[in-house]
Amino acid sequence: METNQARPKNYLVESILVTLFCCLPLGIVAIINASKVNSAYDSGNHEEAQKASNDAKKWMKYSLIAGVIVIVLYLIFLFAMGGLAMLGGSSY
Repeated sequence: METNQARPKNYLVESILVTLFCCLPLGIVAIINASKVNSAYDSGNHEEAQKASNDAKKWMKYSLIAGVIVIVLYLIFLFAMGGLAMLGGSSY
């Protein structure tokens, strides 16, 4: 019995972008899961394809969130260091 389920979104482009611009380790996990979607779907394993799609989306979001957190913490650090210099922490 063949079911006509739509191919799940693989999130490959999004996974590659967050890997490049946000968080490398979590992005790699997202890419690995994204690459499983099409092959699982083409082999007829629709449930596995949907699970891989969900996992790719989850790890892509985690990577994006981690990247944003790191950038915000870095900006806070820069402003804190700049504020110390303005208070007389270093004078040249």
